Amino acid sequence: MTTHGTTTLTTPRLTLRRHILSDAPTLHRDFGLDPEMSRYSGWNPYATSEMAEETVRDIIGSYADGRSYSWAIEHEGKLIGTVGAYDYDPEANSAELGISIARACWGQGFAGEVLTAVVRYLTENEGISRVAAWCASDNIGSARAMEKAGMQRIRIEEGALDVDGQVFDKWIYEYRARKEHPHEQ
Repeated sequence: MTTHGTTTLTTPRLTLRRHILSDAPTLHRDFGLDPEMSRYSGWNPYATSEMAEETVRDIIGSYADGRSYSWAIEHEGKLIGTVGAYDYDPEANSAELGISIARACWGQGFAGEVLTAVVRYLTENEGISRVAAWCASDNIGSARAMEKAGMQRIRIEEGALDVDGQVFDKWIYEYRARKEHPHEQ
């Protein structure tokens, strides 16, 4: 039987697992209190310990839905990030990815490794045909990670991101699953 939704995924170096409530303090400390973590998005669901706990509780509650995809990323037993697929659109058969890797782990290839595993899971196991993501034009690390996962930049929205008064172009990426049968539409 095939498992759907957020199931444990492994890569050569990482384990992607369901969130647990005890993740909240680490997410607050390593993500919420570090302004670099929201520099290009302005999104910080871990800014306070209460927000971090509420966010993790909401994620845990979402696991009952078979189309909930939200993982904690572990390296050597330590929580180093989060990744999730959001806004599943059944008509377009698409979802959008978001990822955060703790700053102490930047530059080690973890984001590309995670995105590759999640894109593969969503397209091959879940049958989602289009996976999208975006980053600010200055966020070269995120752009490289998406490209390593086989995603292609398909569009640039000039000046579309305003994060605390700093304006960036928004780079839109996508991965389209290959059709197994040439007759499929």
